[in-house]
Amino acid sequence: MTLDESFRHFLDRFQIPDLAHLDWKSSTDKLRQQFHVASRAIERDAPEMADISHVKVEGAAGPLKARLYTPLGAGMPPGPGIVFFHGGGFMLGDLDSHDMVCKRLAEGARSRVIAIDYRLAPEHTFPAAHEDALAAWNWIVTHAEQLGLDPDRLAVSGDSAGGNLSAYLAQEMNRTGGPRPAFQLLLYPLVQFVDIRTKKMSFQEGGFFISANLFEYFRDSYIADESQRMDVRVSPLFAGPDAFKGLPPAHFVLCGWDPLKDEGLAYADKMASFGVPVTVREHAGMVHGFMNMTALSDTVRLAIRDAGHVAGRALGAV
Repeated sequence: MTLDESFRHFLDRFQIPDLAHLDWKSSTDKLRQQFHVASRAIERDAPEMADISHVKVEGAAGPLKARLYTPLGAGMPPGPGIVFFHGGGFMLGDLDSHDMVCKRLAEGARSRVIAIDYRLAPEHTFPAAHEDALAAWNWIVTHAEQLGLDPDRLAVSGDSAGGNLSAYLAQEMNRTGGPRPAFQLLLYPLVQFVDIRTKKMSFQEGGFFISANLFEYFRDSYIADESQRMDVRVSPLFAGPDAFKGLPPAHFVLCGWDPLKDEGLAYADKMASFGVPVTVREHAGMVHGFMNMTALSDTVRLAIRDAGHVAGRALGAV
């Protein structure tokens, strides 16, 4: 298994610092600056959208910024849609960092995408992001038609921490009997927030962009109480059978060079064991977070579009 050549030069220049002995404030500011530089993409072949609207959705503690993407192929409203939560370890990321990801997902799915700017740690600790995701989901379902969305054809999606929020929402709707997503598109999701340091990792899994130190830094910044690491809201892999039975179908996008890959596979297997339709696409030469690097590689752009196509097909848009 070899690292995709298009990433080698970039990874040599863009280095995540060792966070073992840094105070949270200076580290957070530095990481946010680096993440902003690494993830912003201005591309000549960016998909053209029919409309991009800035909207407000209801969060757990007040309104949240959101961005609604309508691709040229979306058709007349109300239509299928994808509720998207960005990654970044619950500390990084915003609407701008995942703007190109959302455009390419919308194009591939031929569906509207609404991206949510939830609260981040360390300013807002667990369960702030999860409560925002739940509040936003319920608000979107209730106000779907005014957004041009069909409430019965809504998928949840996100990368890394955003995949965690998506998996949580699907499980939470099972637990509470709330409005279920029609589909889950989980992009190299974080499905347990307990530990990766003690597991045996191959060289490939050793940590481009998500090392053991960075995992722990994100975890400890978001989860102030060590006893909450096993909470099924933030570690959905450890939820009981009732949370898995009847989950909506899911498609996983995983990376060969990612310490979270094994947990992603385990979560997919656990879902399948309860009869949930699951598909998995592994990009063997890709690193965790690769979808934020569309400017580097046509392969990345195609991977996002293909993931969107899977979701669009499941929602009846493709």
